[in-house]
Amino acid sequence: MQESAERKGAPRAKRKVALSKPSAGASGKTGMWRLKRPVMDQKKCNRCLICWLYCPESAITRDGENRVSINYEYCKGCGICSEVCPSKAITMVKEA
Repeated sequence: MQESAERKGAPRAKRKVALSKPSAGASGKTGMWRLKRPVMDQKKCNRCLICWLYCPESAITRDGENRVSINYEYCKGCGICSEVCPSKAITMVKEA
């Protein structure tokens, strides 16, 4: 049997997370064409940051106390944040 790299004394790889920040693309701010927008209920939010982690546009930001907010100028309304939220604090509503 082969021994694991850990048992052989090999160093453990460090985990890195790549984060991006929203910025104006070639066509400017991108949140103008969505059909639905996410609405956050801060009372239900347990501050797990899963929505922040999964947002493909980095439109969800967090403050020093891990409270999240949504930057609607860049949110495309994909609904991923709503789907991954374990406490169902984010709901998708029809854009007015």
